[in-house]
Amino acid sequence: MPPIDFLPASAKVVPGVRNRFRLTTVGVLTGLGVLALAAPAAAHVEVSADKTRAGSTNVTLTFHGEAENPSGIRSERVVLPAGIAPADVTLVKAPPGWSFQATADGFTVGGKALPSGTDAEWKVRIAKLPDGETRLSFKTLETYADGEVARWIEIQEQGAEEPEQPAPLITLKPGPAAAPAPSSAAPAAPSSAAAPAASSPQAAEVPATVQAESVAETDEGSSTWWIWVLVALVVAGGAGYLLVRRRAGQHPAE
Repeated sequence: MPPIDFLPASAKVVPGVRNRFRLTTVGVLTGLGVLALAAPAAAHVEVSADKTRAGSTNVTLTFHGEAENPSGIRSERVVLPAGIAPADVTLVKAPPGWSFQATADGFTVGGKALPSGTDAEWKVRIAKLPDGETRLSFKTLETYADGEVARWIEIQEQGAEEPEQPAPLITLKPGPAAAPAPSSAAPAAPSSAAAPAASSPQAAEVPATVQAESVAETDEGSSTWWIWVLVALVVAGGAGYLLVRRRAGQHPAE
């Protein structure tokens, strides 16, 4: 006996239409699931700069914190990256009723909780961006009126997938290359006084040698002069004696 079809004729669905209906339902559910997963990642803190070159001065940073808690944002605490001191940051703009306070590693802006669903936006001025840095991360703690703290502190690595709670990031262009400093080790010109100084030992030795030889010769001569005088006297005496003898022989005594 064939099965009984309890559906009225008007309610019967053609097989092809039924398949398309199923595919459409699956697609809608999938899209809703993707949106549900993406919604938390979209609600984070972002930052932008009016000057995007490393080493720039008087740079205004604009922060935007999205509200994901219905109780309202109460404060934003920012940790500065290396190269920026808290003393170099000043407030430009903040939500009405909020104040600025420097901390040991950054600053905090906050006050009365914002209305539910209201994003927080504030601006600060940086005296100077670090030289040589092209990626600056500003870790931010977003506090709500009910005490919940959203921690946007994960560093976004270049070329890597964005983390679940990324820290606000600005990407900078490299600063101008510094001109090479002139070398202080230039070769010194030879000094005219250096040459005599270098040869002074030899110059001093030559006169000393000559002087020593002269003194030696003088001493030797002065120590033998009396010998020659004695010889001369002996010779003269002998010659005189012979002369006297000779004269005496020519004139005998009478």
